[in-house]
Amino acid sequence: MKVPARKKREVVVITGASAGVGRATVREFARHGAWIGLVARGRDGLEGARREVEALGGKALVLRADVADAEQVEHAAQQAEKKLGPIDIWVNNAMASVFSPIKEMTAVEFERVTKVTYLGYVYGTLAALKRMLPRDQGTIVHVGSALAYRSIPLQAAYCASKHAILGFFASLRTELLHDGSKVQTTMVQMPALNTPQFGWVKSRLPHKAQPVPPIYQPEVAARAIYYAAHHPKRREYYAAWSAVEAIFGNKLAPSFADHYLARKGYGAQQYDGAEDPHRPNNLWQPVPGDHGAHGSFDDRARNQSAELWAETHWEWIATAAITAAAVIFNMTKSPAEEKSLGERKAA
Repeated sequence: MKVPARKKREVVVITGASAGVGRATVREFARHGAWIGLVARGRDGLEGARREVEALGGKALVLRADVADAEQVEHAAQQAEKKLGPIDIWVNNAMASVFSPIKEMTAVEFERVTKVTYLGYVYGTLAALKRMLPRDQGTIVHVGSALAYRSIPLQAAYCASKHAILGFFASLRTELLHDGSKVQTTMVQMPALNTPQFGWVKSRLPHKAQPVPPIYQPEVAARAIYYAAHHPKRREYYAAWSAVEAIFGNKLAPSFADHYLARKGYGAQQYDGAEDPHRPNNLWQPVPGDHGAHGSFDDRARNQSAELWAETHWEWIATAAITAAAVIFNMTKSPAEEKSLGERKAA
């Protein structure tokens, strides 16, 4: 008897894989049997992610790299293909930020955040395209944010980088469509998430930083990324209703949003407790330790998103809507219409 060929393992590269959204996304792909290239700077977090993948029966490759360096990203892609196989999915996720008023920021801080958060996506995309285009297959997922559309105070460098990612993504998608390429790309816009970044991001705020409520667990983001990676024909996904509100609210009334955030945006990003100005931050070097996926807001974070459920079950919703419309239509037919229909059937 002929033994069927073994199905190829899906090979995925995830940047920012050591913690937060990246770490949760690693776990999500590992649960589905993917082989994963883990890209980040911090050795402790990368090794922790590798152990988790292996515990789930998968295979992981630690690829220490700073995504702000194009050569390091290219080398990571080379090693991933050499040791895991052709890359099927590349997830751009790594980020850096500084919580600070613009007037207190330095030029080198703006440069660093832009290199990591925006150019890191560009370098990852170039490395992925170099391998995917000749094969005419593969998917590139960009992890975005509602802040790609609606900037907020105190995170100018990060918001501007997310805006840049959106512009880069739109150009990339247009070019792939023009070329008739089977390489696909999509973007997932995130809400506020409970990740470790708020405890290690460089901050000049008087109080501890927090995500702007409502807050969601990073597993919500991971499920959105996994789904988008396997359904990339759709241009964008929104991981929570709060992201939809911010994006479309800004389209409708951007000036109102400016004034509202001027009043509320400072306090919404801080909570009780003075910030320690001397604590370590990860802007230039990773903070030692394995920080996992979750931040300090488990008691306030939501595990589920109705918006994400709707976006990933749209066929069910469409079927239910059509069925409901048909039922309502039949219920509202007049006796004369019913009689006419019956006569036509009899004829």
